[in-house]
Amino acid sequence: MGEKAQSHPGAAGRAVTADHPESIRNVVLVGHSGAGKTTLVEALALTTGAVNRAGRVEDGGTVSDYDDIEHRQQRSVQLSLVPVEWDGIKINVLDTPGYADFVGELRAGLRAADAALFVVSASDGVDGSTRAVWEECQAVGMPRAIVVTHLESARADFEEMTRLCAEAFGADDPDAVLPLYLPLRAPEGPDGHAPVTGLVGLLSRKLFDYSTGERTESEPGADELPGIEEARNRLIEGIIAESEDETLMDRYLGGEQVDVKTLVQDLERAVARGTFFPVLAAAPAADGARQGLGTLELLELITGGFPTPFEHPLPEVTTLDGRPRELQPCDIEGPLVAEVVRTSSDPYVGRVSLVRVFSGTLRPDDTVHVSGHGMTDRGHEDHDVDERIGAVSMAFGKQQRPVPHAVAGDLVCVAKLSRAETGDTLSGKDDPLLMEPWQMPDPLLPLAIQAHSKPDEDKLSQGLARLVAEDPTMRLEQNQDTHQVVLWCLGEAHADVALERLRSRYGVQVDVVPHKVSLRETFAGKAAGRGRHVKQSGGHGQFAICEIEVEPLPNGSGIEFVDKVVGGAVPRQFIPSVEKGVRAQAAKGVAAGYPLVDVRITLLDGKAHSVDSSDAAFQTAGALALREAAADTRIHLLEPVAEVGVLIPDDYVGPVMSDLSSRRGRVLGTEQIGTGRTLVRAEVPEFEIGRYAIDLRSLSHGTARFSRAYARHEPMPPQVADRIREQAGDTP
Repeated sequence: MGEKAQSHPGAAGRAVTADHPESIRNVVLVGHSGAGKTTLVEALALTTGAVNRAGRVEDGGTVSDYDDIEHRQQRSVQLSLVPVEWDGIKINVLDTPGYADFVGELRAGLRAADAALFVVSASDGVDGSTRAVWEECQAVGMPRAIVVTHLESARADFEEMTRLCAEAFGADDPDAVLPLYLPLRAPEGPDGHAPVTGLVGLLSRKLFDYSTGERTESEPGADELPGIEEARNRLIEGIIAESEDETLMDRYLGGEQVDVKTLVQDLERAVARGTFFPVLAAAPAADGARQGLGTLELLELITGGFPTPFEHPLPEVTTLDGRPRELQPCDIEGPLVAEVVRTSSDPYVGRVSLVRVFSGTLRPDDTVHVSGHGMTDRGHEDHDVDERIGAVSMAFGKQQRPVPHAVAGDLVCVAKLSRAETGDTLSGKDDPLLMEPWQMPDPLLPLAIQAHSKPDEDKLSQGLARLVAEDPTMRLEQNQDTHQVVLWCLGEAHADVALERLRSRYGVQVDVVPHKVSLRETFAGKAAGRGRHVKQSGGHGQFAICEIEVEPLPNGSGIEFVDKVVGGAVPRQFIPSVEKGVRAQAAKGVAAGYPLVDVRITLLDGKAHSVDSSDAAFQTAGALALREAAADTRIHLLEPVAEVGVLIPDDYVGPVMSDLSSRRGRVLGTEQIGTGRTLVRAEVPEFEIGRYAIDLRSLSHGTARFSRAYARHEPMPPQVADRIREQAGDTP
């Protein structure tokens, strides 16, 4: 592009506001960890004057909001917002984590944005997870552009990286993924490295020199344009192919010179439609410089080519009883509809919600209705309450700069929403509405925890509630079978961050304990047992005798109790006592201490005493009878089996199927999903997939996804069951 006059940046420390959706651009940065997303955000903030110097400035304009653990591990694990201003346009830049464990933050960023910048490293290439996100954006038609970073690396090759991007992202149309600029390198130094000092605009044929720290324009000489014409012609043809003027291609091929202004306009329209994906180059500013290479060109693309919030389709909106509600996109005078896209806790101001306003205008001290969000299975209760919001502010790292309002299309922070969680809808209290939530990834890595001490136990419940309120990708489970508290996470890094936040934010120290699988027991064959509970020690004694027969039932039958007593051998009032006793013993287990299921227990005979028999005595006799029957036959341990679906690139089908077989899995079949991907369906014991989220990521280089759902309990192989019994001490 490069046709616009250089704009004046905003002043550092000033709140960036917008009064109309036309003057807002919402952009999310996507890419793998280490691709240079946060560095690029910092460069944009420096170029626009949002900060005065390069580098991270703690509490005085931090680009990313880092936790203590993030400082130590040098990784961003949370969605962060950096508003900047350029050419009269407010640009909300959303920086997302590059680690797969924090894909929930990425999904929230995609929901809040209107366009995506895919950041790829010239020295590392395009990984599978980045390609998967591209496909997600493609499915919803989100406009995209590509930024190639790390050009300063000795291994950097911009032209080769552009070709790889066209292969990875342009499967349907490689000519829709083309560079707008080509980098210029200085002569090689003594180390053989030729640094990038400028860019050549393919449309304008102008040279943009960054060697002085400020962009200067000039007309390059012929020796500075090797290969430019070929790349320029291909770019022009790619733009014209997307033009709404159907006669333009014929005129161009007939020799007509197309005006650059027309090409730029067609380019911007194609980018905004999500049908053309320009490739740009970027490099950080040199020490003391204000402009990084390519940042001005990127700002011009964002302000001129990326869509306004008016062009963002509104998610489905309904009334609270499910009736569809039609709203005009970004109507600042319309009913209020906003969504919490991130929740965090501040030690001074409490809970802070990052909110995207889709309709209406949000003002400080408004009373809003909080609705959401259908994830009670993850420990998130549904909300249907009115709350008064506190201050409305513009987030910039850890700073909060107050703003008078937020119009439709804008992103702001809202304080004092004590009930709202990520994914909840904010609407007018007199017109409550609900937005369709975005898809949350399913957490599949279990982390069993327990309080470290009694004081921690007192604080654990509240700490966990606040933790899951911030992160809807985390599921909190209070397992009734194993009596464990389990946090289901997306991976090891996700689990590490959860533990650290419990400790540092909420003052709760927890211990990680082995995760237990919910086992069951059942009888392998028919068996009989006699329970005799007779005691006499002065006064009233205890007398109860019962005889039972136990036989296995089909899977899923539970416990069935049958009374076949004849002749009143067991008085009618004590038969429920026997049943209560055997059911209580079944719940405790009869071999390794796991609940007994899928058996029929038949009461055949017994004896009673007119004085010493009692409800308690027959309960005890029933339990003894069941234990004796269990000692007379083999007890099967039943383990839970999960239905597993693994979606993988075709290249990994063989290794994944072999791995599933090694986990005692039964592969049920495969199904081709789209182009180049296969869904493998299998049944696998849950004992074998506790860490499958981690192992599959390693096996597939981060390109696979899997789902799991409980199928049934079935008998464990004898050698595995014997090992479990040994570990349990074979005690009921």
